[in-house]
Amino acid sequence: MEFDRVQTVASLSFDKETIPEEFIRPEKEQPARTASLGPVPEIPAIDLGDPDQENLVRLIAGASKEWGIFQVVNHGIPCDLITKLQDVGKKFFELPQEEKELIARPSDSKSIEGYGSKLQNNSQAKKSWVDHLFHRIWPPPSINYKFWPSNPPSYREVNEEYAKYMREVADKLLTTLSLGLGLDGHALKEGAGGEEIEFMLKINYYPPCPRPDLALGVVAHTDLSALTVLVPNEVPGLQIFKDENWIETKYIPNALIIHIGDQIEVISLVLINLSIFSLNYLIIKHYFNFFFLFQIINQVRFSFKIHNLRSN
Repeated sequence: MEFDRVQTVASLSFDKETIPEEFIRPEKEQPARTASLGPVPEIPAIDLGDPDQENLVRLIAGASKEWGIFQVVNHGIPCDLITKLQDVGKKFFELPQEEKELIARPSDSKSIEGYGSKLQNNSQAKKSWVDHLFHRIWPPPSINYKFWPSNPPSYREVNEEYAKYMREVADKLLTTLSLGLGLDGHALKEGAGGEEIEFMLKINYYPPCPRPDLALGVVAHTDLSALTVLVPNEVPGLQIFKDENWIETKYIPNALIIHIGDQIEVISLVLINLSIFSLNYLIIKHYFNFFFLFQIINQVRFSFKIHNLRSN
């Protein structure tokens, strides 16, 4: 492996009550320095089951323009399925290290799929306090089951069922965003490749940290995808940068967090805001989150098609 997994580093660090130098963020990036003081606004929460489509379009368009991120409730994904998804992810990271390494991303691979501990190529960069599992879940021809855990046994069944529901959520979001941009409802999905839009799953695991005041789970960034759908849990830490403040997301049980990615922000001609977020690791506790990323395969074709639709 490229270096010890963070899960292994964490288990050794607690005895020393410190963490390796490569995980210590510069002082200006440390969690205590970026925490907001005083009252801050809450990220919008939207009822995706609202029968009034015009109202739903207005709310999502407004949240996208103002924030670039929002939460949705009543999205149609069964609560017990979300629980199962979180459970199989947790069980994978509880496996012996040798078993997890069986589906590790090869060090010479150009793909991002597989189990690993970092994505950046800069070996001099500070490391994030996170291990991850990354693989495609749709469309079927793009799936490489080599990077899907065989343990726990229910991992594949749960993820395939979740993918079916996630595609429905994606369809509704893309339709609503299209209408909010003044386009036909099918415009974003059709322009992005229709049924061939790639769905990718990333499970982030943040092991307990003996010095949470010094480390970050995820550094400040935007997403390269079209949309990111985040399945959080009750552990706090996800923060959004807005109006020169870092704002912590409020946990809503079984809600999904929707983040507008770079690809949609670019083709929207700045009608949609792009938010920067990070994971300020402020707690000494196991934390998982699940990212579903919708990837536009052909950015040039997508932009051209949307431009034509706007011109008509």
